Amino acid sequence: MAETIHVSVAWPYANGDLHVGHLAGAYLPADIFARFQRLKGNRVLMVSGSDSHGTPITVTAEQQGVSPREVFEKYHRRFLETQQRIGISYDLFTHTDTENHHRISQDFFLRLLERGALYLETQQLLYDEEAGRFLPDRMVEGTCYLCGYEQARGDQCDNCGHLLDAVKLINPRSKLTGNTPVVRETQHYFLDLPRFKDRLREYLRDKDYWRPNVINFARNMVEELRGRPITRDIDWGIPVPLEGWEGKCLYVWFEAVIGYFSASVEWARNTGQPEAWRDWWYNPRTRMYCFIGKDNIPFHTVIWQAELMGVSGIYSDDEDQPLTLPYDVPANEYMNVQGAQFSKSRNWAIWLPDILERYDPDAIRYYVASVLPETRDTDFTWEGFVARNNNELVAWWGNLVNRVLKFAYKHWDGAVPDPGEPGPADRALLEKVEGGFESVGALLDGVKLRAALGEAMSLAREVNVYLDGAPWFGVVKEDKQAAARTVYTALQAINYLKVLLAPFLPFSAQRLHEMLGFEGQLFGEQRIARYDEATRSHEALIYDGSKAIGRWEPERLPPGQRLQKPAPLFRKLDEKKVLEEELSRLGA
Repeated sequence: MAETIHVSVAWPYANGDLHVGHLAGAYLPADIFARFQRLKGNRVLMVSGSDSHGTPITVTAEQQGVSPREVFEKYHRRFLETQQRIGISYDLFTHTDTENHHRISQDFFLRLLERGALYLETQQLLYDEEAGRFLPDRMVEGTCYLCGYEQARGDQCDNCGHLLDAVKLINPRSKLTGNTPVVRETQHYFLDLPRFKDRLREYLRDKDYWRPNVINFARNMVEELRGRPITRDIDWGIPVPLEGWEGKCLYVWFEAVIGYFSASVEWARNTGQPEAWRDWWYNPRTRMYCFIGKDNIPFHTVIWQAELMGVSGIYSDDEDQPLTLPYDVPANEYMNVQGAQFSKSRNWAIWLPDILERYDPDAIRYYVASVLPETRDTDFTWEGFVARNNNELVAWWGNLVNRVLKFAYKHWDGAVPDPGEPGPADRALLEKVEGGFESVGALLDGVKLRAALGEAMSLAREVNVYLDGAPWFGVVKEDKQAAARTVYTALQAINYLKVLLAPFLPFSAQRLHEMLGFEGQLFGEQRIARYDEATRSHEALIYDGSKAIGRWEPERLPPGQRLQKPAPLFRKLDEKKVLEEELSRLGA
């Protein structure tokens, strides 16, 4: 029976290009997982979008002397193009400045207020006297009062991961002027998180299948819950829907996660089935996954759940009908670059639009997937990129495909040979590779993506070992039937591996699918579309799987099927040239 799967993917701040850290942290893992679930025949809804209201957008706008809207619209378009090129198959990638998202976020706020889950409190906040404005937390930097990290943000410390009170920062400084801000009073609404403590404890009780760092952080956070402000003094964002609150907006951390819900509603309406979002959000059998980086763990393991608990029954006839809570939050750690942390100011980063100009998307996807920071920080190195590309992607997989297809195309007139009766070695190989649908599939379903890729590639090596010990290359003239049996067995194994590797390597899997003589799209179509909403139109990345034919199951390769003329799937890289060129770009 098909399962219902929701894939919620972290919303990137639309103030700069995406880099490999973004890809490794959330976007590639989510895409691999969603593609696998689609191949399984499950009903998948994968959504995300550009975070249009985060303080980083306003900071960039201040620095460039333009409006926040100009900044986010520029980078939203670049996000669409970049993610399409790297193959992130969202059902909908939208943004948070749509009429739909504004309305739903305000409805969440009003429902929480109506149910007594919000309270008013007078706050002491940092104020920049030269700029004449209160400072959002991310416009303040200083020394973390918990761990001593000297470049902590006002909302969270990137070093220890704790949420912070900006007023308590040691030696705070304004990112607008560089001045030391003063403390002033202002009034805001707070989300009463402690009222959800018992329900959150119960929710987390059976989540031992979560990654250890994620579940441990969440359980510890629940024991230390305190109210958190959900409004702020700023004029860029979603207005607080109350009279007398002009000039104040909903806090971005509160409304951005609501995007998973609002994007589902937008997707349903845009596909002509306006109530379809309920199949995920009011379905107790839905498995909902949040793919995020570790800096987002507090918001996606505790705070988002509290918001959902607090608005149960929203847009439903049953006032108490519970909304679906995340089944798993497979947060990744950080991916460094050449042994050092990402730094935008020092240009110590590998930007996706840039790397895609020089390397194939599947080569990038393969390397990043092979070193995903699933349980600890990992490192993107150009030496590693070249080695994995040349020694694994090209040597183990690409060369296997190329030499077998070329041999078959040449000696059997461009068709799949008839194997006759398979021998014990042939059956043993196909049984082993076919077993990958269970072993690789179990790892993918458990979001153990690095292990799944390693298992699939180990099966590719098994095919190479089989060919090294089987009659085919040297006996084709003396015993063509024996060669046909070996070549067919290898082609059938390659056909299986095509599917096992497709979630990781969708572009080359499609080309291989066609070279093997099959028609149709494994995954369907992905495109950038324009939608006309009630008050504004916007562009979005969408996925249409209605014509997808791929299935997570063994498919027999018919003898006699016409092959396309083979061509190499991957390019071997010149290590010296790559290192010279790419290392010179870092920090430049």
